[in-house]
Order: sequence, then C-alpha cells, then structure tokens
Amino acid sequence: MTAVARKQLPLRPAGPDTVDALLAWYDEERRDLPWRTRRGRRADPYGVWLSEIMLQQTTVKAVIPYYLKFLARWPTVEALAAAELDDVLAAWAGLGYYSRARNLYKCAQVVAHELAGVFPQSAAELQKLPGIGPYTAAAIAAIAFDQRAAAVDGNVERVMARLFGHRGNTRRRIESLEWIQRNTLDVAAYAALAEA
Repeated sequence: MTAVARKQLPLRPAGPDTVDALLAWYDEERRDLPWRTRRGRRADPYGVWLSEIMLQQTTVKAVIPYYLKFLARWPTVEALAAAELDDVLAAWAGLGYYSRARNLYKCAQVVAHELAGVFPQSAAELQKLPGIGPYTAAAIAAIAFDQRAAAVDGNVERVMARLFGHRGNTRRRIESLEWIQRNTLDVAAYAALAEA
C-alpha cells in the first residue's frame, strides 16, 4: 500500500473521456484496503458504513487495525447493536472524536431494531440515521448499493480542482462534479468514483 499515487493524472478539460480516464487511473493506483471489494462484487453495507464512520477525520493507516478489530468482535450490525456502549467506546479508544462511536452505536441500534438489520439504500434515507451526513450517505449509497450518489468532500474538491484546473473557483469545481454526475451513465462507476 503506497500513500502517494505512483502516476499522477494529467490536467484536462471536462469532456467525455474524463470519467474513463479517472477510473482507469483509479484501477491502476487503487490501494488494497480491507473494506474494499473487487470490481464486480457487491460490497457489504455494514463494512462500508463502519469504514466510512471510522474514516471521518482519521487517516486510513490509523483506521485499518480498528476496522479489523471491530469486524472480528462485531461482524454484523446486529452484533454491534447487542454490544454494551462502554465496550464499543473502549474498542474505539485511540480513534478520537468519541461522538462518532456513540452515533455508530445509536445507528446500529436503529438499523438492527427498527430496520430489521437492513441499511437503507438511498442517500436520502441513510442521512436520517444517527451520525450519517451527506458525504457519508452518498459514499455508502454509491459503494454498497450502486446508487447514483456523488460523495463530495474536501479531498474530492481538491482532485476536481487539479483535474479540471480550477484554481480557487468553488463554483467551477461544483459544476465539474455536476458534469461528472450527469455524464456517468454506468451506475457501477459511482462506487469506484466514491472510492477513488
């Protein structure tokens, strides 16, 4: 696993080949992470949700051992919901931002007890769950359910600015993201775009 891509994607104007170029670059440079599945295989919604919550405000390197420990101890959302909050908080120790752990636990309770252990598939419905905001909802919807949802955070904005050469122009960055969303016809590409 390398921290920096070996090959940089060149600047280009938005056009029909932009998404293909970005996805080809991602296929070549993507890191092997425990929560990622191989292309063509359906991701586990619980694993995607768990990783997305852990990755908020935390580096990938720091999250990996916690993610593996949580999955070993609580392999399903039902198992996590059945845990004691103090055990979840103790297992979270070291990741910081404990409100994420409390919301993780609350969300597990809702999914396990009110939704029969099934995560909602749409970003709009996912946002109704504790601790899930617009970015996280879009990432889960795209990665776990192949939904047309654009997960946009500061990292994505920086990539778009570099890719499209938009220096400091937030409106143009948003227009570029909207262009990608309108012109990505392959629904499966949304999962890769969310992970890229």
